[in-house]
Amino acid sequence: MVKTYSKHVPAAAFGLVCSASSNSQYDGKLAYVPALEDVLVWDVKKGKMIAMWHEISHIAEVTAILQSPKKDTFAVGYADGSIRLWKSSSDTVTATFNGHKKSVTTLAFDEQGTRLASGSQDTDLIVWDVVAESGLFRLRGHRDQITAIQFITPAGLPSTSTASASGLLLTTSKDTFLKLWDLSTQHCIQTVVAHRSEIWTMDINAKQDLVLTGSGEGEVKAWRIDHESLANGLRETETGEIAKMIHPFSTLPLASRHRVSQIAFHTSQPFLAVQSHDRSVEIFRIRSEEEVHKKQLRRKKRAKEKKAIDKWKAGKENDGKAAEEDGNGEEIKLVDLFTPYLVVRASGKIRSFDFEGDVNSKGGLQIMTALASNAIEVYNIPQPTKSKDTPEASRVFSVNLPGHRTDVRTLALSSDDEVLASASNGLLKIWNMKSNACIRTIDCGYAISSTFLPGDRHVAIGTKAGEILIYDIASSSLIESIQAHTATLWSLHVRADQQALVSGSADKDVKFWEFEHKDARGESVQSGKLLSLVHTRTLKMTDDVLAVRYSPNGKFLAVSLLDSTVKVFYQDSLKFFLSLYGHRLPVLSVDISYDSKLIVTCSADKNVKIWGLDFGDCHKSIFAHDESVMQVAFEKDSHNFWTVGKDKMLKYWDGDKFEHIQNLRGHHGEIWALALSHHGKFVVTGSHDKSIRVWDKDEEDQIFLEEERERELEALYESGIADSLNRVEASFGSGAEGATGDAVAQVEVTAVTKQTAESLMAGERIMEAIDLVDNERTTFQTYHDDMARLPEDSPMRLQPPPKNQLLLQLEMEPDEYVLWVLEKVQSTALHDALLVLPFGKVVSLMIYLKMWAQKEMNIPLVSRIIFFLLKTHHHQIVANRVMRTALIPLRKHLRAALQRQKDVLGYNLAALQYIRRRNDADRTAQFYEEEGIDEEKVRARIAEGKKRKRMEIKI
Repeated sequence: MVKTYSKHVPAAAFGLVCSASSNSQYDGKLAYVPALEDVLVWDVKKGKMIAMWHEISHIAEVTAILQSPKKDTFAVGYADGSIRLWKSSSDTVTATFNGHKKSVTTLAFDEQGTRLASGSQDTDLIVWDVVAESGLFRLRGHRDQITAIQFITPAGLPSTSTASASGLLLTTSKDTFLKLWDLSTQHCIQTVVAHRSEIWTMDINAKQDLVLTGSGEGEVKAWRIDHESLANGLRETETGEIAKMIHPFSTLPLASRHRVSQIAFHTSQPFLAVQSHDRSVEIFRIRSEEEVHKKQLRRKKRAKEKKAIDKWKAGKENDGKAAEEDGNGEEIKLVDLFTPYLVVRASGKIRSFDFEGDVNSKGGLQIMTALASNAIEVYNIPQPTKSKDTPEASRVFSVNLPGHRTDVRTLALSSDDEVLASASNGLLKIWNMKSNACIRTIDCGYAISSTFLPGDRHVAIGTKAGEILIYDIASSSLIESIQAHTATLWSLHVRADQQALVSGSADKDVKFWEFEHKDARGESVQSGKLLSLVHTRTLKMTDDVLAVRYSPNGKFLAVSLLDSTVKVFYQDSLKFFLSLYGHRLPVLSVDISYDSKLIVTCSADKNVKIWGLDFGDCHKSIFAHDESVMQVAFEKDSHNFWTVGKDKMLKYWDGDKFEHIQNLRGHHGEIWALALSHHGKFVVTGSHDKSIRVWDKDEEDQIFLEEERERELEALYESGIADSLNRVEASFGSGAEGATGDAVAQVEVTAVTKQTAESLMAGERIMEAIDLVDNERTTFQTYHDDMARLPEDSPMRLQPPPKNQLLLQLEMEPDEYVLWVLEKVQSTALHDALLVLPFGKVVSLMIYLKMWAQKEMNIPLVSRIIFFLLKTHHHQIVANRVMRTALIPLRKHLRAALQRQKDVLGYNLAALQYIRRRNDADRTAQFYEEEGIDEEKVRARIAEGKKRKRMEIKI
């Protein structure tokens, strides 16, 4: 009989506030932050998580987040190149865009939120139609990662303007270029070498006439956008040169010269924020035109006073120079416009920041900082006052309790599996395993190892300094600190009878401790008896001790040493029993099975070895991970065991048959810690990515090893096919691997295509549907042809052939079935799925398109398919006369159907306009009656209410 195993599935991920993989968004109340592959929504005032945006089986990290002008929609870019549109009210994905081959680095919406532009590490810029859920075009020109994108809408265009109605795009990249793209002609109209080093950030003011760019050298440059040139389009000047639309303006001095990682204008207030230091954000106040003129007058006045003093001292020699200074004072400089206001200093390294949408009721301005140390902080920036006191930013909200600041180094579960202890450098946290909530946070040293002590009321922590710290969970207090060792305490383990504890350290000592209950001292938080440790014996070793483990039967003690061996001693007499050698690098962890018959060791040499504890013979050596294997643990009452490694993988093994059972992916950093349920129900892992993940055993779903291996091979094959279809020739200077000077230069604009496993499967489903329906139609056509040759009363006449069972069950006609399959394909993957079809299937599909157009079935989808197929297969269609019979009737039916749809739309549009005019007239009449004033004044008041107020800064 084939052996089966219980499948383990990801159940929960917690311990994360925000990760450093992406920027964050803040709307004044809620913070939308990345948490590895998820997006978390935090209420910063309550410190509570409102929602988690998670898509099942998707494990790529979040790399960009942007809120649409339609406030309910968010665009989220991922490390695998995909973009998902999330609806915040329902926490669901509305569309998925696949076009980039590498990580998405920046996103931008246009003013209406109907178009989305995305930039990536693959150097491509893609513009997406959010409404139609499709890619419009791909723009190529940058030679390195795109770092920022902004839409520019030419303001107040005259009707005779030649400028683009589609707008323009401004992009920056690590290749030092600032590029301006015309979206109507889909090409670059100006390239500026903006900096000497990589451009990391860029933003544009609300009036869209001033652009600021920040470089890796700590330099911020300002650029002026000439809207007159934008309106006129590309024209030659009197000198014969093409008129430039972006002009250099000035440089903004900063307090520090580190890399400028983010620049942001506030959407409505006169503030600018610049981050050029790890832990601080500089806030500049943007002066109004009136303030700038006042400052210039004061400067003139001081210059005149100085001139008068100079005249009195040195005669009239400096008259000419002073006159020149007067003239130069009229120019408005960037330093006059942007005045340093204050510096926001955070408690950790800042990954990104974001202004709130509107000013709060207290008159201050809030800025949210997402820290690389897994925390969020919100600061209040006071409004400018006439007081000469230097304004200071105050921290108003902070979210940091639900996570560790550094790597999770050790985990321990209580005996009833209800409480989890996790420790890192500086913090010990206690978690409720049912709710995954953090119930205690206690300061500690650099924790390396941990264990619950008998009774589950205390936790012992082994530190890098060699101390054993004993904490009481109920009172969140340190009740004893024991200087047990002089070097790193690598391992702690409680004996199975709960009477003793063993500790192993890098000082080459193994120490044995017994538990003692003593009376609480006067200054102690606790009352009654306190748990303490009493040192009883010390076992001196020849090398650093990396792991210690008692056997469950209490007979043996296994000690792992830095010399790559494991020594086994009798635990009562400490006499030497066995030496296990075979690993090439140090053994990092050991565990002994429930029946004390097997011992499993894992090492930095990437191997796991299974040994017999009776004779010390090596049963099997397994190449387990691609990096060092950090920890190993046997499952309860079983010879199956778990391993974790620096390759970010959790693996499940059969220790009897030496079979690999299951791979579990999820972490985005090295996995340091592993803890197994004492009842065999789940596994917990802790990682360098600061997350703690729980993997539940699914008793209903069983694993068959052969099927699991087949599934892994299929996934590998499918990803290989998709990668080979997406591979293109890299051009010189593109930054791609293997780019050569002989490669053909890429065109500037191309279609947006990217084959994925989903689009390939959708293409296969379409082909299967066409094959099924073609066979069905051929069968019935043959039957009708045969019957047509026979007279009506012929005894040779037969019953019609049986209809296909699938079509019979769905109660569909053959052509309806093909349309149903096409409708099931996601809108974003439709074009990629149609590219999979061979030309023979395209010819068949044309026949069905003609039928659907004749019956007026889903005309928008039919139109989209036919236009895409005609564009893609134009040369074959033109060269093939067979297509004429299908295309001519198709044109006739499609035109008629589209005309009818156009008439319906026109009628509905006219009706809506009539309703709007009627509504305006009713409102006017109502005001006229209530106010008793002139009708024109009422209309003016209504128009004034519709206008949107905007603050403008003139340069």
